[in-house]
Amino acid sequence: MKPVATRLGVIVAYFLIYVVWGSTYYFIGVALRGLPPFLLGALRFTVAGGLLLAVCALRGEAVLNRRLVLRSVVSGFVLLFVDMAVVMLAQRWVSSSLVAIVASSTAVWIMALDAPMWRRNFRNPAVVAGVAAGFLGVGMLYAEQFLAEGGAGGGTPGSAHPDSELGILLLVFGCVSWAVGTLYAKYRSSDAEEVNAFAGSAWQMISASAAFWVCALVAGEVAETDLGAVPAASWMSLAYLVMFGSIAAYSAYIWLLKVRPATEVATHAYVNPFVAVFLGVVLGGETVTWIQLCGLGVILASVALVGRRPCGVRRSGRD
Repeated sequence: MKPVATRLGVIVAYFLIYVVWGSTYYFIGVALRGLPPFLLGALRFTVAGGLLLAVCALRGEAVLNRRLVLRSVVSGFVLLFVDMAVVMLAQRWVSSSLVAIVASSTAVWIMALDAPMWRRNFRNPAVVAGVAAGFLGVGMLYAEQFLAEGGAGGGTPGSAHPDSELGILLLVFGCVSWAVGTLYAKYRSSDAEEVNAFAGSAWQMISASAAFWVCALVAGEVAETDLGAVPAASWMSLAYLVMFGSIAAYSAYIWLLKVRPATEVATHAYVNPFVAVFLGVVLGGETVTWIQLCGLGVILASVALVGRRPCGVRRSGRD
């Protein structure tokens, strides 16, 4: 069946990609205290993809559809593995605040590369202004930490490491990869009516997990990690990432791409950092400044501008 969007379904899906995905920043940090990054990605997507695929099979869905599998494998590799892998590599050379600022440009890349929607996007001043405002808002959200890191050494943020420029280039590449994978999942992997959003998400996660297993083996993480010594908090965080970050939120993301404009769905890139900062305050005892509060206001305004059209019933992701 073609995807059918109800108002409640769209609201729930946006909650998942806005709030739940934003919360995964905190839980990824907790999980990484006991698990290395590639192994964490391998375990997360293997379990999540396997569980979701099993549920789809029990429901009688055609999970072994050749067209579905091939297109989902391609989008999963580009959308999940490449983006997450380059972000982990980039964090060797640039600060986490700079990572967040650059990553917020994902929505801009999606709007720039979404050729079928160029007429609507670039003729609608509200959408253009909303995307620009969202990027500005995320920059404000991290402004004080960004400036502090740059001022500490008398240079620009990230300049303490000679390869910081390479880290920034990797981040930009990751943003472009996520944008390309998003648009591929929206337009190419859902051409056939028999393609199911949840089975497609499962195969995407399984393909990403295969790539993460290869990297984990090559990097020696599998041999060097003592799973018995991994703290309970890391296992609990991994369980949260599997059930809520991957199965719930990522499936909601793929479904939304079929029923809402990609530029509108991409606004999660602006809201997720705010949720991450909020959890840092509540769970980590961090402080919130007036600049961050202003950034929050700009971010929320950008979401209203980009998604100002009512979220009524839609039957096509082409809008």
